[in-house]
Amino acid sequence: MNRKNRKNQLSKDDLRAVGCDFIEFLAESKRRSITDRTILKNIYNEEFRHRDGVRDPNFSSVLFVLRNCSNARITRSGHVYFNSNVRVLHDQWHRPRRKQQNQATPPLSNGSSPPPPTAQVPDPPSVPGPEDGVRGRRKLSKALLKRINTTERSVFISDKSGVRVSSELQIEDGMIQLFVEKAEICELKLFVENTGQDAVYFTYYTALHWLQYFTLEDSRRVTRNNPLRLEPCEKYEVTLRFKAEQIGVYPATLAFEFKENTQPATRPFHIVRFIQAEYRSELAALLGPEAPFRPKRLETYEPARCNIDEGVPPESFARNLLKFVVPLDNYTRPSYISDLAEVLKGSRSFPKLQEQKSLLESDLGFHNYKERFDLLLYLEEDQMRLDIKRYNKDDVSMVKDCENKRLLVLELPGVSENRPSVLRGDHLLLTKSEEVQLSTVTKYKGYVHRVELDQVKLGFSRRLLDGFIDNMKFRVEFTVNRLPLKLQHRAVHMAVQHELRDVLFPVGSRSVTPESPPALRLFDQKLDKNPEQKNAVCNIVAGTSKPAPYLVFGPPGTGKTVTIVEAIKQVEKNIPGAYILACAPSNSAADQLCEKLITSEHVDARKIYRVYASSRNPKDILKVLEKNSNVEGNTIIFPCKEDLMSYKILVSTLVTAGRLVSGGFPIGHFSHIFVDEAGHAVEPEAIISVAGLLNAETGQLVLAGDPKQLGPILRSPFAIRYGLGLSLLERLMTQNELYQKGTTGYDNRYVTKLLRNYRSHPSILKIPNEMFYDGELVACADEMISHQYCMWEHLPKSGFPVIFHGVIGKDERESNSPSFFNTSEIDIIIDYMKKLLTQAKKGIAKISPKEIGIIAPYRKQVEKIRKAIKLHRELKSFLGIEELKVGSVEEFQGQERKVIIVSTVRSDKKHIILDETFNIGFLKNEKRFNVAVTRAKSLLIMVGNPIILRTDATWGRFINYCIEEEGYTGYDISNLEETDAVVERLLALNIREEIIAAVHTIGLDFIEMLEETNRRAITDRNTLGDIYNEEFPDRDGGVKHPNFSRVIFAMRNANKARLSRSGRSLLQSPLGFHNYAECFDLLLYLEECKMHVDIKRYNKDQVTLLKDYDHQS
Repeated sequence: MNRKNRKNQLSKDDLRAVGCDFIEFLAESKRRSITDRTILKNIYNEEFRHRDGVRDPNFSSVLFVLRNCSNARITRSGHVYFNSNVRVLHDQWHRPRRKQQNQATPPLSNGSSPPPPTAQVPDPPSVPGPEDGVRGRRKLSKALLKRINTTERSVFISDKSGVRVSSELQIEDGMIQLFVEKAEICELKLFVENTGQDAVYFTYYTALHWLQYFTLEDSRRVTRNNPLRLEPCEKYEVTLRFKAEQIGVYPATLAFEFKENTQPATRPFHIVRFIQAEYRSELAALLGPEAPFRPKRLETYEPARCNIDEGVPPESFARNLLKFVVPLDNYTRPSYISDLAEVLKGSRSFPKLQEQKSLLESDLGFHNYKERFDLLLYLEEDQMRLDIKRYNKDDVSMVKDCENKRLLVLELPGVSENRPSVLRGDHLLLTKSEEVQLSTVTKYKGYVHRVELDQVKLGFSRRLLDGFIDNMKFRVEFTVNRLPLKLQHRAVHMAVQHELRDVLFPVGSRSVTPESPPALRLFDQKLDKNPEQKNAVCNIVAGTSKPAPYLVFGPPGTGKTVTIVEAIKQVEKNIPGAYILACAPSNSAADQLCEKLITSEHVDARKIYRVYASSRNPKDILKVLEKNSNVEGNTIIFPCKEDLMSYKILVSTLVTAGRLVSGGFPIGHFSHIFVDEAGHAVEPEAIISVAGLLNAETGQLVLAGDPKQLGPILRSPFAIRYGLGLSLLERLMTQNELYQKGTTGYDNRYVTKLLRNYRSHPSILKIPNEMFYDGELVACADEMISHQYCMWEHLPKSGFPVIFHGVIGKDERESNSPSFFNTSEIDIIIDYMKKLLTQAKKGIAKISPKEIGIIAPYRKQVEKIRKAIKLHRELKSFLGIEELKVGSVEEFQGQERKVIIVSTVRSDKKHIILDETFNIGFLKNEKRFNVAVTRAKSLLIMVGNPIILRTDATWGRFINYCIEEEGYTGYDISNLEETDAVVERLLALNIREEIIAAVHTIGLDFIEMLEETNRRAITDRNTLGDIYNEEFPDRDGGVKHPNFSRVIFAMRNANKARLSRSGRSLLQSPLGFHNYAECFDLLLYLEECKMHVDIKRYNKDQVTLLKDYDHQS
């Protein structure tokens, strides 16, 4: 981070974090008892401030924030007393306050393979030669346009020299917003008024880019050849007309040029106005922000001292006859994990943690398997503990339960959608609102007895209940359920203990000449016509891969689960003494597996048993599975080990399989362990069902999934970066030679890739097939379904059931929710919903709402779409509309619908980096794109901003495909203006000189401030820079000024300042992470001033760094 901009960029939380670090620093150095302010300031400046190579903010700023946050008290005598009753919680996503020389690799997307730790950085491209005129002009115009919109915006939007540009509508920050709800011409009057004492000339006005939907007009037809003289108090009118036939947001930038006289040498001045016209429906207007967006302040500090008042857990909701035989340790998170996260971010340096850092950077192997996964799981837990705090609530009231007065009812909107995830048996911590600020607080632990829609019922101690009054106010804190984490830790320990090397890091089959797979008579005769499915089943029964796992690579719609079900039935029939454990990461996937087995009629249903966790709500269990499960009425039971071992096939989630390990199931009891949807689970979770149950010598592990679809969901960027986001399935397929694709395909002894897609129309399948599956998938869907919408009257092109509907919308947020929504896209989606649900002609059967799925990447967009359907007077009345599913990509993985509508939301490129960093949205995430596109059987409708989406290679290819096949509709991208036209308009305005003049004026104001404060004699550049950044903005009410380098060099160029050799050292030093932003700004400014600098002075990294700067800007 540029030091001169840090004051503006450091938040209150950042300053508080520095302060708490300083308090810890004093404690570590045994100087916690020092209270003299002068001595503390010296320690801060001389020892603490530069300890990590990062220049922290000044002592006064930090102390000021600590005092305001009640973390410090300052006496009149100048003594400082720190409050130590806080503990810092570090967010792993929070970036260092400044770029470090050796910054860590940026986080990878979940499920991505990490690069080799020792990979060489490629040499940067050679330094380019002088740019030709066109390229140079384009670069300059881009920089100027950026400044008009951002860095020098205040210069251009301000009225000047007595001239004011106003409008019929309110102007905020130079922006005029215009809302239209009908496709008709709308007029807006703009007024140019001379409020000064002297006449001025209105010489020119123009749009800085082409106005496809706007027209401008004035009665006198003002041009430079026909200027208009405005006398004092005279007002002139310019009319702007807008008409758009497509829903969306249409921006324009208007520049007005004026001169004080008509002499050619007179320099013009400019006033800029930004227009944003939005064509929307009445419904979209109702969906707008309910309140302005204000980011929720995440409390990263918690009291170090608190008393926990134990609550009352649910009454024995599980009859447990399965005794615990194998212990489950606590695996407490080490205290150094938060410090390790700071080291990995590059913001701190702890030599004692170098061993852990090296462990993470080393390749995963059986020799470090336990230690590495332990560390990754601790990092993940560390971030989970912080993220769950985002759901904490203040001043929440509770009431007593009407049915059971011993329970208190807490309203929790979103809990039904796992925001946050709360299960029966979990606990929450509540503090009375009036006691929150105490140095020692009492937290009441409330156990969850029941989860009902948007409320939970909690059991507390008599101590709270005796003094409870309805609607008492509490602070609510959510906690992490550590059971899955503890089971994962135990699994990696047991994997090493029981020598599962040949299963986790296989080197081949023990059979030198493997037998040919047996000729099986398949139960599902459809598989006879599918050689890949049949081959997979036969190889699993034959055990061709043992002891290595057998992998079933199942792209979308290829019948992966059907294959696994057939393999389970064949193993049970053909292998005497076989006992099978079938698992999946989620309850829904495990239920689907069990249901297919029970209803197949090829296996005696009495041999199949579904094991549910004790936290599962019996009311949520499918009726068809109740008889074959551990559910009895409203109770979950755990039969004894002997009874469970009598079933030939047990089905459970991966986590619940850990209960079988704890129950002492003997190793080798299960001859075969199947894991469906294995790509969704982190590796330690996948092996919960393996370690302690599978005999590596005789057992067979089968993994089924698709490494090209979404992997596990993780919280920690470092857990993702160092491989926890890589499933066991994907690790084997990408890093183990046995599962690599050769010139003749995959080795079917170890892996089978299913190739026949039974879901989608060929046009829907084409792009994902080519991009992710080597073009090998064959469209085999039933044409009665897949071709059902080929003749739909609303297709842009008959016979091509793929639509990309282009719309230029607007990213919006509301209240304290960080999630985005786009009402323009919702308008389009609602229109398609009406067309789908009201049509039933041209031989197309009427569709049911449950056969339509709407996918959006952001939770707030999902909420707004659901709200729109409820508000729409036609849609809300359709029979079965409540069965229409609207959800995220993750919620749709493994599912399919006849019609899929996708809302991409994103319409502002400044948020793309945010999406990529936090692994959200569609851009820069091929797996999320792949899942979204491949859910549709008959019709795929994509709604999004084509200009933004085409910046991504994956989306660009899809949009171009739709254009080529005439499936594109909506916003006309064929008429996008060429860059040259924008360049010409910008250069014609001569804005460059105006920027330089404006910066020069700011410099004169700064000199004036120095004189007023008797600091005119100061010459040290760093000191002047600190004054400029820390004090000068406050002089103008916090206005953001250009950075200090620009001002200094503008003054130098105007002979108002002189730099000594030491002051010019910046231009003579190598360009690095410590100064690249400052150098780039400086070079650009010098170029504008025609003070050309030989950029070859900079080291070889300069091109890469400048590109990085452009990208981050």
